[in-house]
Amino acid sequence: MAIEIKDYRGAGRLRAVEDGHVVGRIVYFVLDGPVRALVPVHTVVEPGQEGRGIGGDLVRRLYEIAAEEGVPVVPLCPYAAKWASRHPELAPEPAPELVAAAEAQQAANPV
Repeated sequence: MAIEIKDYRGAGRLRAVEDGHVVGRIVYFVLDGPVRALVPVHTVVEPGQEGRGIGGDLVRRLYEIAAEEGVPVVPLCPYAAKWASRHPELAPEPAPELVAAAEAQQAANPV
């Protein structure tokens, strides 16, 4: 069965689901300002699921969702940031002021 990636915006989670089980997830928040942005802060692939490309699929889907919504992504998650650096054609670098705003919002309201 294929892995389905579902966005649970209210919970700040993007989940990879296979056969009814969560096999990976990204924890993120929506930046309040200066402009709206999606901010991934943690990527998890469940034990025994590593090496299947699940983490990369989750990050790719987060960037797709952001593009569909016309908002940037500010990858504070080290895994998402590394993925973005390897895929600059899919993951535009956020403006420095957005990074600063995302870091400040995360510090004030840790996820």
